[in-house]
Amino acid sequence: MSTVNETMNTVNEMTNKGLERLTSLGELNLRTFERLAARQMDAVNLFVEHGVRVMKLTTESKGYNEYLKGQVEATKELSERLMSESKSNVALAGEVRDDYRHWFEKNMAEVGADLRKGVPTAV
Repeated sequence: MSTVNETMNTVNEMTNKGLERLTSLGELNLRTFERLAARQMDAVNLFVEHGVRVMKLTTESKGYNEYLKGQVEATKELSERLMSESKSNVALAGEVRDDYRHWFEKNMAEVGADLRKGVPTAV
């Protein structure tokens, strides 16, 4: 009878640990989504600022040459800022990759340890 109880305890323990692992994965996914959404909003803000700047330039320019010069300058600045944002996004992708790798390695080590503990060794 104790074997059945031990087996049920092992199953319950592994189920609880599995749920904890899934919960930690969900938390990791949420943190990742929040970080990526923040980066996306930064990119949207860049385009909105650029649009406002070009609209202001359109209304305040005294002539076509001034307007064209202002547009070139605004577009150059936008492209530089987008390049900077792209580099930040690549760095963020590396961080996210490392976070998932750490989560995976940690949890697979725990699963392996649980399985080794749960399976009797052959004599």
